[in-house]
Amino acid sequence: MSDKPHDYCGIFGIFNDPEAAVHTYYGLHALQHRGQESAGIVTSWFDPEKSIPVMPQHKGFGLVLNVFENQKVFTEKLHGTSAIGHNRYSTSGSSVNASNIQPFRVHYKNGNLAIGHNGNLTNAAKLRAMLENRGVIFQSTSDTELILHLISHSTKETQMDQIMDALGQIEGAYCLVLLTDDKLIAVRDPNGFRPLALGRMGSSWVVASETCAFDIIEARYVRDIQPGEVLIIDRETLDSGEPRSLHLQRKPDTGISQCIFEYVYFSRPDSLIFGENTDKVRRKTGKYLAREHPIPQVTSTRTDKMPIVISVPDSSNTAALGYAHENQKQGIACKYEIGLIRNHYVGRTFISPGQASRDVKVRTKFNTVKGVLKDRVVFLVDDSIVRGTTSAHLVQMIRSAEPKEIHFMVASPPILHPCFYGMDFPSPEELIANLYDQDPKKIADVIGVDSLRYLSAEGLVNAVREAHPDGAGYCTACFTGNYPVPVPSRMRKEENEYY
Repeated sequence: MSDKPHDYCGIFGIFNDPEAAVHTYYGLHALQHRGQESAGIVTSWFDPEKSIPVMPQHKGFGLVLNVFENQKVFTEKLHGTSAIGHNRYSTSGSSVNASNIQPFRVHYKNGNLAIGHNGNLTNAAKLRAMLENRGVIFQSTSDTELILHLISHSTKETQMDQIMDALGQIEGAYCLVLLTDDKLIAVRDPNGFRPLALGRMGSSWVVASETCAFDIIEARYVRDIQPGEVLIIDRETLDSGEPRSLHLQRKPDTGISQCIFEYVYFSRPDSLIFGENTDKVRRKTGKYLAREHPIPQVTSTRTDKMPIVISVPDSSNTAALGYAHENQKQGIACKYEIGLIRNHYVGRTFISPGQASRDVKVRTKFNTVKGVLKDRVVFLVDDSIVRGTTSAHLVQMIRSAEPKEIHFMVASPPILHPCFYGMDFPSPEELIANLYDQDPKKIADVIGVDSLRYLSAEGLVNAVREAHPDGAGYCTACFTGNYPVPVPSRMRKEENEYY
């Protein structure tokens, strides 16, 4: 039911732990917000009966809890001291193809190999055509499979050289975890679009899309994997105490381009992303939103009560706190309140024919605290607005609690452009900011609020910079249209005929 952008997935890997599969399960559970359509785990171990290294796997559609509800999967199937896991969010159509569920694994001349991928390859069409001309038969529609074929068809001799050969051919935004018979390999693209972190748990090494996956298994965050870094963890790492690193070259005239939307919405507030705490950044976005659009002084003709600031839980909670605090700091009377309650146990909801499905879904996910909202001037803070359909139903629900006014405050700029680097947005003509000429008054009328205000693109970048002064560059293409890495015209046309 979400009217938000989607990240494609979350990835996790662990090396040298007797409970590798179980830890991966918990890591994926912590990363569930990054993908809810499917989940999978592949482990690596030496089968004593067959006297060969093998890679058992288990994956399926649904949430992590559902896919791995049978504990025998861990005791009888997913043996081994190394594992990788994957949560997936996919675009419509490919979500019903079981062949697209990751991790993928293959056995080829140099052994076993498995891969989990977060991101989007911008030269996927070109690579697929090249491989098809070589006679390659594809089992899925995922661009991740391309990487496996590039490795297996490489003319290099060693497996590591084959992997580097393949990585040198792919372009775009990606983080990868690869599992071989003796290595865990983590890769981040040269521009650093997506996050990937390294951690330790005793003598075990772990990698994950977000550090919240470390916390659940009591692993210690070590550092971020750097843009363009290929991190190799193997037995040599256990002896030396440090993983080895190789490096991919960034294209000329491009820089570090970390996805700023990770801070706005995707990541959990308790995660370190790109080296900074997400909660801290979101509080700064609320602060800059208040500086650009402070609460106007409320006159007695509107209400005798001070205005209240509420959030759309959960991703905008800390932005709302920052907004309220900065207004108070400026001497503007307001109060942060919990006006909406979120039901965290919403699954697939049955919708009977004739019901307004969007409205019903909103009400299954949220409910109002009527005593908090009645007769108040409400400043509703949300992290972003995409189509606006869910926002409109949410506002309608808040109206039923009889507030005096509702003002919608958005802690990010208007979303105007498609993303080609691993986010799933609606087509540009479906984005509410494009539908109504980026006019806040028109958008406010459609949503049903008394006013609507956005944080500026400059304000968002400044908020991130204040929270993380040592951070590298950020990608703001979905707000500004400034694509830091060139996108093939064919891909733009295929992805969206609007451009």
